[in-house]
Amino acid sequence: MPPPKKFVIQPFKQHAPMDEEYVQKTWKTLRDAIYEIFAHNASGLSFEELYRNAYNMVLHKHGDKLYDGLTATVREHLQRMAEQVEAANDQEFLETLNRKWSDHKLSMIMIRDILMYMDRTYVAQNKKVPVYELGLSLFRDDVVRALRIKERLLGQLLELVRKERDGEMINRRLIKMIVSMLVDLGKDVYAQDFERPFLEATAAFYKHESGEAIAQNSASDYMKRAERRLAEEDERVHQYLDSTSEPRLREVAERELIARHMKTLAEMEQSGLVAMLDDDRRDDLTRTYALFKRVTTPTSGLHVIRDILSMHVREQGKSIVDSVGDENAGDAQRDPISFVDDLLKLKESSTMRSYR
Repeated sequence: MPPPKKFVIQPFKQHAPMDEEYVQKTWKTLRDAIYEIFAHNASGLSFEELYRNAYNMVLHKHGDKLYDGLTATVREHLQRMAEQVEAANDQEFLETLNRKWSDHKLSMIMIRDILMYMDRTYVAQNKKVPVYELGLSLFRDDVVRALRIKERLLGQLLELVRKERDGEMINRRLIKMIVSMLVDLGKDVYAQDFERPFLEATAAFYKHESGEAIAQNSASDYMKRAERRLAEEDERVHQYLDSTSEPRLREVAERELIARHMKTLAEMEQSGLVAMLDDDRRDDLTRTYALFKRVTTPTSGLHVIRDILSMHVREQGKSIVDSVGDENAGDAQRDPISFVDDLLKLKESSTMRSYR
């Protein structure tokens, strides 16, 4: 019986190194393809061949050259793009920026597909930013946060919101697209570059408007206006702002429209809380309760209502008691039965109002 054959494990074959000239040629092929993608001429490209070229560069330890070359190429393209956005007139500025953003996202998806092997190996091993996310961060830095674009972008967004608050029709779809862009670039970008100044502008707008409105309207009319404004801000969030803005926007609007003016509104002569009670204006009382209930700091709106109602009931009760002890009062007012009847009516009235 012949002896068994010996099994020998062969060492892995070493890949022949790429010479520098071939590396440069391969990178030039990939760079030219990236240019074509940015120029919307990708239909003639062989993505399989390009993938293979990128694969070979990473396999032969040239991932750093490929990654750094990609970064420089994308940045060069975005700097030219920023110049085009800056050159757009005011009517076309937001549309131009939105169109460039859409084009850039699509281009980066195609580039990511070509460089997929680099993403899975070199990028992961060296803790680099993945290709698609790299494209977004460069767009953020070189386009959206370019000085002349950043300030102009914020100014136009705030102006459109102001126009809508003043009753003008605006392009909500376009604002929503721009806001989505800011969110996609990072929650911190949305918060710092838009939401924070937006909330500051909102506070200034409603501080001015409420100051004028409260001087020109009854408490009832003012609160109808405030109720409508709060509903508009809720709709604004649903139409084109990020949902994370909802509680902060509501807090600002409630503070400027209600919290600052609660005591003034409740104590208005002929139209405040006491007048609403005396005239049994149930719709106004319901609206007042609903609006004041929203406010919890620095003073509770319900505490304001409670304090005024308590004072009103005490004053009415004191008036009834004083009328009985008044020597100049008529016999009907000094009659014990009438006195008790008046107190019971006051109690019944106060109890019914508290349940309503």
